[in-house]
Amino acid sequence: MSEQTALRRPGATGRGDLAAYARLAKLDIYDYYLGLLVVWALLAPAVRWKPQTFGLLALILLAELVVVAAMVGFDDVTGYRDGSDAANYGSDAARRRLARKPLVAGTLSEARALRFSWAATAAGSLLWAAVVAAAPHRPVWAVVAAAVCVAASVQYSWGLKISYRGFQELFLIGLGVGWTLVPYALLTGGASGFVIVQAVLFGSGPMLFGLYSNTNDAAGDRAAGRITVATLVSARAHRVFVAAMTAAQVVLVAGAPVAGAAPWWFAVAMLPLAGMRLAHLVIGFRGDILRARRIAIHAHRVTVVLLVAVDLTAGALI
Repeated sequence: MSEQTALRRPGATGRGDLAAYARLAKLDIYDYYLGLLVVWALLAPAVRWKPQTFGLLALILLAELVVVAAMVGFDDVTGYRDGSDAANYGSDAARRRLARKPLVAGTLSEARALRFSWAATAAGSLLWAAVVAAAPHRPVWAVVAAAVCVAASVQYSWGLKISYRGFQELFLIGLGVGWTLVPYALLTGGASGFVIVQAVLFGSGPMLFGLYSNTNDAAGDRAAGRITVATLVSARAHRVFVAAMTAAQVVLVAGAPVAGAAPWWFAVAMLPLAGMRLAHLVIGFRGDILRARRIAIHAHRVTVVLLVAVDLTAGALI
């Protein structure tokens, strides 16, 4: 048996296994984890540079990585079983990178993917318990929110199958908001209006680029019984929905200073984001959905850079 054949075989061992598990865990998609950079920048300098702060943030990062590995592992198993992944990726394998779906690509068996996902669920739960135990503050709402984020993540496409029941878009923004507010509250004991604005701004990023994925996957999702806005309405109505959600993010940025929740110059500092949002809207409306999605992903990452710069500047001005 050749090395290439061994790597393709679901029961293979060695580097092929590690690569398949890494693809199953979607380690290349790191956008939710970037919220910890925003959390760190939001902290007061006296807290920001404490070794304990870096230690807790590192533990939170590990906990988030493991929980997301469980979430996407179960998602791949479900997508493999109902055929939606084969439908959504098989028709455009070159652009969607079929190898990122190891069950469909045949590099990992369903049984092994399930064992991995259950092990990640257990490990992620224990890691989040360790995070709460090690935190200097434990507001009840933050502890509850952390538990909800873990439970909802695991049941995104498994158990309650949240993403199949019409709550996918809400989950995508909610997880980003939760994984910004919770770490900040565990480190400081609370959250101001400016922190909440940034958490919502951060959380809406994955939701926006997820909407383009839903547009592209509407036919396969509809056939599998997955309920999203894209499967319920016409393509034109969904474009209007995407535009409305994008506009809502811009309104949040512009309205925060007016409401007194952000410095007057906040909206000016975030202008590059507005330009990128307009760009992916125009490209998406023209029909190049995957290109629009890529720009939306980059816009989310630019949002993080801008927020970190804003927070460090605001801290220096205090």
